Amino acid sequence: MTVFGGNVKESGRALRDAHLSDDEAVAKMGHPAWWGGGDGLGKLEGMENDVTLPLGFVWGAVKAGIKASGNLDVAVAMAPKGAVGAAMFTRNQVVAAPVTVGRRHLAATGGRVSAVLVNAGNANCATGAAGIDACERTCVAAAEAFGCIFDEVFPSSTGIIGVPFPTEKVVAAMPSVKAVLGETSEHAELFARAIMTTDTKMKVARAVIEVEGTEVRIFGVAKGAGMIHPQMGPPHATMLVYLFTDVVAKAEQLRAVMEPTVEGSFNSISIDGDTSTNDTVLLVASGASGVALDGTVAESFANGLKLVCDSLAHQIVDDGEGVGHVVTLRISGARTKAEAKVVAKAIAHSPLCKTAWSSADPNWGRLLAAAGYSGVEFDPAFVTVTIGGLPVFEGGMRAAAFDETAVHELMLGREYTIAMDLGVGEEECVFLTCDLTAEYVRINADYST
Repeated sequence: MTVFGGNVKESGRALRDAHLSDDEAVAKMGHPAWWGGGDGLGKLEGMENDVTLPLGFVWGAVKAGIKASGNLDVAVAMAPKGAVGAAMFTRNQVVAAPVTVGRRHLAATGGRVSAVLVNAGNANCATGAAGIDACERTCVAAAEAFGCIFDEVFPSSTGIIGVPFPTEKVVAAMPSVKAVLGETSEHAELFARAIMTTDTKMKVARAVIEVEGTEVRIFGVAKGAGMIHPQMGPPHATMLVYLFTDVVAKAEQLRAVMEPTVEGSFNSISIDGDTSTNDTVLLVASGASGVALDGTVAESFANGLKLVCDSLAHQIVDDGEGVGHVVTLRISGARTKAEAKVVAKAIAHSPLCKTAWSSADPNWGRLLAAAGYSGVEFDPAFVTVTIGGLPVFEGGMRAAAFDETAVHELMLGREYTIAMDLGVGEEECVFLTCDLTAEYVRINADYST
């Protein structure tokens, strides 16, 4: 195991080495920890060596006056020589203006992306035709500043819904953003900081895949702490994810590798069961490594991308609003993966289950009840449930070996796994969620709408 940095706090996790298949490709990724600084944030551990960032990109951010806090709120990632991208968006029927515009731009350019423009503090959602116009105007301003075609600018927004978009602030910020763009980890840090809203930590992950002496790099940045239950579909508080790589790829190749990865990571987490209007995952490839995404490279790249996305998904849940416990739900013995996920979501979205977790209450009856109303058919007589590996339910009743005190003590930990075998098949799913605390209620009761 390789650990980048030290003193990793409870919310951080050591960076791991993952040995990938094909040509002895190696992907290195992990959960960098942030700490220190007046705002609780500090240096990005594990990114001191800029060679691990993808080639062909520059990053930066400025304060445009959108956030009431006065913090960084307009971020740009640019590919000076151009890039190719693919995206997945929220399936919410109510979508923000940048989601609509982002879809249009990718369709119009065939996936060409020169710049990613993100603002935090205003969602530009439920703003009507004026919101679409505002989004397009900011893309034009970015294109003029960065010397690219306006529909090669990919926009995103996060923040409060229904508030008129501060177009002029974003437009006026473009020259300042251009002046601070750079390729170092410090510049990438600016980007990661700027897209935060109720997040308390920046969320980043990286992978380096070595193929015959040449490196392909993947760098992921995410934001999200509330309003997290992504239901990302192919093109047709918010989670935004930007994945940058220097592999050589076509848009359709990126889409092919992206969709199953998102399904197993971001589509398999939930903090509060609310799906945002702005959810976006964008994968952008600069091609600067010269390594093509085909043959044996494709599988290695997919593995590296999965590690990055799994890391970011975990960081999002771990930094969830008011979260005290991160709970992995492992539902097995299902007829299909889809049915396993239905059961997992029923448990993950149950207020009774989530409040029990907040007090480390081993109330297995709530788990069973949630599974029972999920709509998936099973016979409780064949169901088994464990919490942290300790038996709590089997044979249609409380497990003979159930030790309430031992399970309670285990549930006092920050993370644990609840496993439920439905006993009707061979399929399973893993779903990441969390507890529901008074702090979550306070944050969202106080958050301006």
